[in-house]
Amino acid sequence: MLCAYITHADCARHEMGAHHPECPERLGAINDHLLVKGLLDYMIPYDAPLATEEQLGRAHASLYVRELFAMAPTEGTRQVDPDTCMNPWTLPAALRAAGAVVEATDLVIAGKARTAFCSVRPPGHHAERSAAMGFCFFNNVAVGMRHALDVHGLQRVALIDFDVHHGNGSEDILRGDERVLMCSIFEKGLYPFNGESAVGPNMVNVGLPSRSGSDAFRAAVTEHWLPALDAFRPELIYISAGFDAHREDDMGNLGLVEADYAWVTQALMKVAKQHSQGRVISCLEGGYVLSPLARSVAAHVRVLIGAD
Repeated sequence: MLCAYITHADCARHEMGAHHPECPERLGAINDHLLVKGLLDYMIPYDAPLATEEQLGRAHASLYVRELFAMAPTEGTRQVDPDTCMNPWTLPAALRAAGAVVEATDLVIAGKARTAFCSVRPPGHHAERSAAMGFCFFNNVAVGMRHALDVHGLQRVALIDFDVHHGNGSEDILRGDERVLMCSIFEKGLYPFNGESAVGPNMVNVGLPSRSGSDAFRAAVTEHWLPALDAFRPELIYISAGFDAHREDDMGNLGLVEADYAWVTQALMKVAKQHSQGRVISCLEGGYVLSPLARSVAAHVRVLIGAD
């Protein structure tokens, strides 16, 4: 069964300035590299739909959603926080990004795809229930997860976050939800400067020191994530797939390489095969230097499509 590849041209129209690291070129670099490597031949393309207010409301406060709609500029830009702003295309892009994970959820649960990769932006894992921050507006993965739980009736879903920054927004939305297990690895001392102490019993957070490298990353997954996932037995696994822990990305300093992203994806696919009918949905988060981003996504996708 082929992997779903969900994206939309609107996601490249959101822009936060000429020198902003979260740039439209990220998606083009990923698509071009997947095309050159022949990986798109094993993926079914889908256009990301616009998430509805009802879908967003399962993860975000209704007042926040309405306020963000009202903030959207018709020209120029509008600052949301010191490093996050909106242009006239931001709201459609953010709605497509959240809608992509909803679409992936529908496809995978219906058996039309076993796995899915959502190549979308803006990212989402810093977006809290009532706040946009850290380049993020809607929490794309949390919206999709709540769709799986509240609409499709799944009882246990897991979120895996290997971005170099802790997914504080996902934690804020999903903390205390007994139907969810969230596992996060991140570099200590980086934005958003939290995560080292889990805020709920359904959180498995592992903060790693700077320059930890591959061995520490793999040990953390093996010792902390995998036992928790086996005990939880998720029916569906979601991945907040950030690639900014790569050694060539100056957003962080964990020192990972493409092989680490392939390895962790293989480990998660093994869990999914045992507990989740092989069902995995991955959504792009960070990764800001184009070449290592594209190479890392390719390593990740190769495993999702069963090529490795």
